[in-house]
Amino acid sequence: MNTYLIAGHARLPQGMAARTIYDSLTITLELDRKYGVIIHADCTLATEHAGQFLQQLLRGYCLKDGIDGLLDRVQEFYRGKACQAIQAALKDGYAQFEWISMKQITQ
Repeated sequence: MNTYLIAGHARLPQGMAARTIYDSLTITLELDRKYGVIIHADCTLATEHAGQFLQQLLRGYCLKDGIDGLLDRVQEFYRGKACQAIQAALKDGYAQFEWISMKQITQ
């Protein structure tokens, strides 16, 4: 298999519809094993539309370029209440990506 899956988690803010279903936000990222490019993304936002929008926003980004560009992209284009939670979940997922990348280098 040429891809692997990581997940990032963050608390949702008060007053969000998704908070009635989930206490936290989870974003899963399917990454190309060699290049670190996001192939597919999914999340636990309340509406399918928001999840699809986020998928389009994240797909194609290379995590080997760092997390800042991806966080900027979310800040610019996602205007919902979950923006900070999305960014926190992406940072959490990115920490896993870095750990996996370091582990692969040392093997």
